Amino acid sequence: MPSAPDEFQRLIDIVARLRAPDGCPWDREQTIDSLKPYVLEETYEVLEAIDAHDHPAICEELGDFLFEAVFVAQLESEAGHFSIADAVKSVADKLVRRHPHVFTRREGEPPLETASQVRTRWEQIKAREQKREAKPKTLLGDVPDGLPALLRAYQIGVRAGSVGFEWSRPIDVVAKIEEEVAEVREVLTHAMVDQTRAEEEVGDLLFAIANLSRKLGIEPETALRKANAKFALRFTAMEANIGASGRAMADMSLDELEAQWQAVKASMKQP
Repeated sequence: MPSAPDEFQRLIDIVARLRAPDGCPWDREQTIDSLKPYVLEETYEVLEAIDAHDHPAICEELGDFLFEAVFVAQLESEAGHFSIADAVKSVADKLVRRHPHVFTRREGEPPLETASQVRTRWEQIKAREQKREAKPKTLLGDVPDGLPALLRAYQIGVRAGSVGFEWSRPIDVVAKIEEEVAEVREVLTHAMVDQTRAEEEVGDLLFAIANLSRKLGIEPETALRKANAKFALRFTAMEANIGASGRAMADMSLDELEAQWQAVKASMKQP
């Protein structure tokens, strides 16, 4: 069994060697900005492997993701900003600080028994830490703008909910979704659709759906990726069936396509 500290140090040494004057020309050309697409790509490849519950792939993709983290830290170290050890220490210290119920619980102090209690405590501790900073952050200020919009909506809801600005029950969010659907429908009743308002109302609808996912304990990006994969699988099967019949999808009516779609759905249902 490999030693995590030894293998982590080996990775750090390899990345440093690649960046050395006699190292790899491609690696030497990279900047923290040029690495952004690779960081994002590796993130999604980790998620894809997790969705598939492909454990060997998860192992490999986590390694690739870790490489990108070490690579970025190497560039920052070369610029004199921080080292990978600083980054690891920072997150370790943060985890200890924000889990006092695990690491520093006083004798007689009641334990936190639910994930919701832990989340609330985390946000309270984070808020106290931010108040001590020179420039205090807002509750939503650390939700990255670069997150996929659906995931960012989910995280915004988490932050707002941590201070009580929240629906009581999931069914209450369904009522909000129905309200937003009605507003979209109202926009579409006009002969000339107001695209600006339509965009706003559809955005409100998507935000409400993201928050329903959160209330149900469902991560919306994962749910949508699975829905995309299911649709793609069914559509590709329908395309193949139609092609095998000698017809072209573009030449078929919507009713014919719908019949083919329903046939594929029925054939793919679990027994």
